[in-house]
Amino acid sequence: MTVTTKTVHPIMTLRNLLSLAIALVLTAFVGLPAQALDTVAKQAIILDGETGTVLYEKNADVPAPPSSMSKLMTVLVVMDRLAEGSLSLDDKFLVSEKAWKMGGSKMFVMVNKRISVEDLLRGIIVQSGNDACIVVAEGIAGTEAEFAHLLNERAKEIGLTNSHFVNATGWPHEGQYMSVRDLATLAQYIHDTYPDYYKMFGEKEFTWAKIKQGNRNPLLYRDIGADGLKTGHTEAGGYALTASAIQGDRRIFMVLNGMGSMRERSSESLRLMGWAFRNFDNYHLFDANETVGEADVWLGTEETVPVIVPETLTLTMKRQSRRNMKVAMSYTAPIPAPIVEGQQVGVLRVTAPDMDPLEYPLLAGKSVYKLGAVGRLQAAVSYLLWGAGGR
Repeated sequence: MTVTTKTVHPIMTLRNLLSLAIALVLTAFVGLPAQALDTVAKQAIILDGETGTVLYEKNADVPAPPSSMSKLMTVLVVMDRLAEGSLSLDDKFLVSEKAWKMGGSKMFVMVNKRISVEDLLRGIIVQSGNDACIVVAEGIAGTEAEFAHLLNERAKEIGLTNSHFVNATGWPHEGQYMSVRDLATLAQYIHDTYPDYYKMFGEKEFTWAKIKQGNRNPLLYRDIGADGLKTGHTEAGGYALTASAIQGDRRIFMVLNGMGSMRERSSESLRLMGWAFRNFDNYHLFDANETVGEADVWLGTEETVPVIVPETLTLTMKRQSRRNMKVAMSYTAPIPAPIVEGQQVGVLRVTAPDMDPLEYPLLAGKSVYKLGAVGRLQAAVSYLLWGAGGR
């Protein structure tokens, strides 16, 4: 038996005679090499929203002060309660003296007034109101400290590994930290899980107590498809932004932290978001269970077995790399019968310039039974006389 490698040509396998490749929308995390790009941000990450491919990262797992970007976690807990039905947008929470006195960015709530959850959400998302965060925290958990416990529990549930919360606002505290990778994970989770509520992040202004405040996200005011999420700033951590934008059917998530000014945050976020859309694209290769090719079978009731990819496969790669992409299936030939449908029989290998090689499992598309004694004898004689192609 020998290892057989067959080049797979997209035009031979895909519908409409389009590109070949494999679409593992099982979020194919493509291993892209370090890009010739840098940023003044101290921590940064840019990823594709469909495939999860990281297009750029810098200190992405370093815990750092998240400032108001951590309000996204507070917003998530509220949305969770709305989705499960324990809260409604019309429910009202009482404003405590603590919330009323809270400094920093404010919604300008009044003590002892009751405010609807819907208005409080906009006060947090659009106005970045620290006071609104405390009203929500106390309304849900009784105290801000208890609410912080909820934040930490929920963070673990969605896979945040370098985050910890001690308050609902992102107010500076040595125990309050997040990595930019966690923030990107959180942003995508909110977008994917609560698309209707997510629309609030794209609102450019909100008026409360006759005070109109604009959304601080600078990308919302540029024509690049931006529709969220949250800015942040502290003296210790600098200026920051968790952002998302969509162009055509591509969505990008980006988190930048530790910039020196609002102007720098605006220009750097615009530059990097544009870079991500210009330089990369998504390429659909195969649908789930699509046949890639046929593999030779040894001593089976069939001479060949169809080979399939189990999941849809879409790859994110540099646009200039796509034209030199190569796709090949590799397996030990011939494959001895019996073969059970669904068993792995080989791998599909994808290579392209400026990209680490990728491998995906290839499965048998059907079962192939082993020949009986007479059939095996005939096949053995044929092999001795004519080789693998004789049968």
